[in-house]
Amino acid sequence: MTEQSSSPVRRSVQTASGLISYVEQGAGPVALFVHGVLLNGHLWRHQLEHLSDIRRCVALDLLAHGGTEIAGDQDVSMTANAEMIAQFLDALDIDQVDLVGNDSGGGIAQIFAALHPQRVRSLTLTDCDAHDNWPPEAFKPFLAMAAAGGLGDTLAAMLADKAVYRSPQALGPAYEHPERLTDDSIETYLRPLVATERRTRDFQRFLAAFDNRHTLAVEDRLKTLRAPTLIVWGTDDVYFDVKWSVWLADTIPGVRRRVEFDGARIFFPEERWAAFNQELRAHWSAVA
Repeated sequence: MTEQSSSPVRRSVQTASGLISYVEQGAGPVALFVHGVLLNGHLWRHQLEHLSDIRRCVALDLLAHGGTEIAGDQDVSMTANAEMIAQFLDALDIDQVDLVGNDSGGGIAQIFAALHPQRVRSLTLTDCDAHDNWPPEAFKPFLAMAAAGGLGDTLAAMLADKAVYRSPQALGPAYEHPERLTDDSIETYLRPLVATERRTRDFQRFLAAFDNRHTLAVEDRLKTLRAPTLIVWGTDDVYFDVKWSVWLADTIPGVRRRVEFDGARIFFPEERWAAFNQELRAHWSAVA
């Protein structure tokens, strides 16, 4: 196992979209990691620790997630999150990145890459929203619950009893081994979402903004995206079927490899981090 080259550091930077919180580790070309709904940069902890010898690894917290602070009227749509990434890179004086996305963060990464292709040194997409599969069918009950006003109580229940988070009715299906996810990780993911009433409202607005028009709007640009692209997909994902990895491979001309992790589920970057990191190393080495 490669030794880490530094320790992770938590920072924040002011942008037009808000005060964006992020963790970084390492030095060299920047790799930017974008998480999905309900999570934050903690998802990428194993990438930061074990890839920091070859990259300055940066994991930000999306609008309405983690430690990021936004105004109550800030647009939190997927396109707004993609534009926040551009603002974030400008604020840190970063020109290009190796962009890595998962879940809704993968959809946001597609939008960013389509709108700002010159800023993408390479792209890696894992199980994520694509084309008109946003939101995925399996996530619609959660969205309906939030729209009906039950979000605060649901988040509180998952924090009070972490087994609820791991259950088949909640986030259990997102993990190959939900029983291995620690209580501390669940706290790290969910506690910021209930820190204040406004933060919960902001997160509810984020959920309400799920709409495939954002990915459909950039589809023509995706078809001209030549950034070297790696697609890594778990085959046992109830949210994003393997067919979407094939769709992305057929749509993005820059795709160089499409890899399947047999039996893996959506959050495999933290469950199968060693195998995933190996794929990232090979991808980045090929495009260096």
